[in-house]
This record gives sequence, structure tokens and C-alpha cells, in this order.
Amino acid sequence: MKKIFATAFALLLCVGLTGCGGSSDKESETKKLKIGATSSPHAVILKEAEKYMKEKGYELEIVEFTDWKALDPSTSDNSLDANYFQHQPYLDGYNADAGYESGKDGYLISVGAIHFEPLGIYADDPAGKTAISADDLEDGDKIAVPNDATNEARALLLLEKYGIITLKEGVGVNATVKDIESKAKDIELYELEAAQIPTKLKDVKFAVVNGNYALDANITDKLICAEEKDDEAAQTYANVIVVKEENRDNEAVLALVEILKGDDIQKFIDDTFSGVVVPAK
Repeated sequence: MKKIFATAFALLLCVGLTGCGGSSDKESETKKLKIGATSSPHAVILKEAEKYMKEKGYELEIVEFTDWKALDPSTSDNSLDANYFQHQPYLDGYNADAGYESGKDGYLISVGAIHFEPLGIYADDPAGKTAISADDLEDGDKIAVPNDATNEARALLLLEKYGIITLKEGVGVNATVKDIESKAKDIELYELEAAQIPTKLKDVKFAVVNGNYALDANITDKLICAEEKDDEAAQTYANVIVVKEENRDNEAVLALVEILKGDDIQKFIDDTFSGVVVPAK
């Protein structure tokens, strides 16, 4: 009788804990990662990573957002475990605007830089060009550039690299049109919302376009040249995996970052996006 009671007690104890599997609820939760992302290239890359996560015993739930501005708040409030859509300067701005500081609930951090989306110089008829110069321009030509501070600075640095304009020394990623010291030709910089620029290729000589918007507009075949991995912008604006500070050591997060930075995904990025998206250093 004592033996029967002892066995029954052991069974009840086992069921009451973790189903005799030896893994707690907390441990099982780390096997699933819910991550928010914008569609391309972020969700495309994550879908490729999904099979590698499964091989490691993790479930990756990818939630695609059309409103990218909702991704950080959804991570801060625990609706998402992580997100993938932004670079560090944007993340810094989000934390500052929301009043989050390290150690405070809701504060978000980067746990790994995954890829970089180069700004490229595009033309409606690229004519096989792999670079541009002042010789490609005439007085009165228009070059479309993004009108937001971050992307416009990058566009100006790219145009300076190819000798189209000269900027004040040292302005770097903080450059504005007010920092232009000279132009190789009497050209007009046509400032537009970044997402709208691909629709204006026929109206301008050249256009400086973000990689993700070039993908969405299916104009990657019109790329002439782009920012490179060693450029200042590439070091600053790599796209990162973001989590709440308290989740920085989450096993599933660490597994995902390892996979995304691994050779298989890095090759997938190179093969799939043909230079419009490139692996981060």
C-alpha cells in the first residue's frame, strides 16, 4: 500500500511540474520567438532563416508589418519578442522619443547587425553604367534625393563620392543641402519622400534610392552604383535585430542572430538581392 501511494504521489508531482519532460514552462517559452518585420527584405530573410531555426529546435513566428512605426512599440510592450527593420540611429531616436533609458522597462537594444541596404544611384536608362561622373550631367539636370535627414545625408555623401558635389569638410552622416560647397554642374537636387523617388525616374537624370524601395518598385535592374560596405554610411546604418534589454540573453534570440550572421544566410542575401541588400560586416 505504501508503495502504491508513493508511486501515485510521484506521478502527481510529475504532472504538476512539467509533464515529466524535465523542461519548465519558462524553458519551453524560449523555444519560440515571435518577431516582427517589414516585408522586404527583412521578412524574406527571416523566412529563409526559419528552417535553420527549426533544425536547432526553435520555432520562429514571423509577423509582417506594413506600418513599420508600430514595430518598436509592439516590442516594448511585449507583443513581439524581437523586431527586424531598422538601423541603430532610428532605434536611438525611438528610445529617446519614448523616454526609455537603459534599465527602464520598454528600453530596446540591438543584439546584432545583419544587413545593409545601400542607397544606390539609379537611372531610367542606366545604359550599362557602373559609375557616374560630372561628365554624365548637363546644366539644368535634376537628381532626385530623399528629403528626410538621414537618407538625404547619405545621398549627398554618395554624390560627393562620384564628384557631383563637394561638401563641407567633416559633415559626414549629418550633411544637409546647406553643407554643399560646390556642384560640378548647375544641377538641381530634387528633394522627395524616399518611397516616392522610384516613381520619378523618368522625370530626372539620376535618382538616389533606398535599397528596400528599389526592391518594392522592381527597379533593381536600373541600378548604376551604390554605397559600399566600407563607406561611413554602411557602418552607421546596418539593419539590426532588436529586443527589450531584458531579453538580450534569450536563447532563441541568440540562436537567430547566430543563424542570420552565418554563412548560409549571408550567401542567401548575396544571391537573392544582387547587391541591393548586402550582409553587414
